Amino acid sequence: MRIMVLGLRGFPGVQGGVETHAEHLYPLLAHQGCEIEVIGRSPYLPPDADTWKGVKLFRLWAPKINGMEALVHSILGVVFACIKRPDILHIHAVGPAIVTPLAKILQLRVVVTHHGPDYDREKWGATARWLLRLGEAWGMRYADQRIVISDTIKKIVKEKYDLDSVVIPNGVTIPDKPPSKSAIDKYGLTEGRYILFVGRLVPEKRHKDLLAAFRLAELDNWKLVFVGGADHASKYSELFEREIKNLSDVVLTGFLSGVTLQELYANAGIFVLPSSHEGLPISLLEAMSYGIPVLASDIPANLEIGLSKAHYFPTRDINALTDKIKEVVHSLEAGINRNNYIQILSNKYNWEGIAVQTLRVYERALGQ
Repeated sequence: MRIMVLGLRGFPGVQGGVETHAEHLYPLLAHQGCEIEVIGRSPYLPPDADTWKGVKLFRLWAPKINGMEALVHSILGVVFACIKRPDILHIHAVGPAIVTPLAKILQLRVVVTHHGPDYDREKWGATARWLLRLGEAWGMRYADQRIVISDTIKKIVKEKYDLDSVVIPNGVTIPDKPPSKSAIDKYGLTEGRYILFVGRLVPEKRHKDLLAAFRLAELDNWKLVFVGGADHASKYSELFEREIKNLSDVVLTGFLSGVTLQELYANAGIFVLPSSHEGLPISLLEAMSYGIPVLASDIPANLEIGLSKAHYFPTRDINALTDKIKEVVHSLEAGINRNNYIQILSNKYNWEGIAVQTLRVYERALGQ
């Protein structure tokens, strides 16, 4: 089965939830006998991009212009797919899904994965929101098969378009704790005494809420670590970087991956995700996989993971987040064991099972 993948920047080591999803999924599908070719965007893949873990990478030009990058690349990607004629064109995210009707006119079999209502992100203006809503509508209506990453998104698709979809969530690999701690030393951190956030520098991640709560909590000898950067320069990212530049107890690392990120997860005291918008947060799943205490805003995507009430706080409520942070710190100082989430993750969020489910969707799209 020949699968062509469109809608992501590329991988490995490219920031983004869709990119992380694809980086884990497609090597497993290649191992199952699928011939996978990922169409990546030129600003994010090196000129010599070829193959990675059995997945072919094709570097296709895209303008690195916020609001234009995905649309232009998706149009070019469909034309390329028309020439190559894969068995399935798998499009990720509602923005790139706007090209689904074009792909169908060109007689391609299309699977679309809905990773979340991106039009709800705070960074977009009116025109971009309209295009994203159109992408969602066209992607869901014209795809041969529809995948959604959460029950919340499945409900949206059913209510808006009266269409069924297959829920296949993001996944996570249960890791071994890294033997080294070089990242801790590099950033001047102490094991178990820093709060960690991992995600892009965009408004809906609510970095400033976490920063304000950290300040109010007044934790002795704790630090706050923000991992992630901005894909495109923005007023939000510039102002935030300027705000924390001279704070000795706040660290902004930029985008990290590999062993460095693993070390920061494994040795954190608390992981916090204060977002006002998520599809299904891979960073939260990854933090859980290391067994560290996690706190998350009570948006539907976070609630769907199924943690107890103690792990959630009202979105945008800085005082509630402050209280939750103090509670977790007190429990750690009292010697209470760290939480273990392995059962939740193993039952629902394992990549091997996700690959099998995805292959079944491809087979249905082909009428097999």
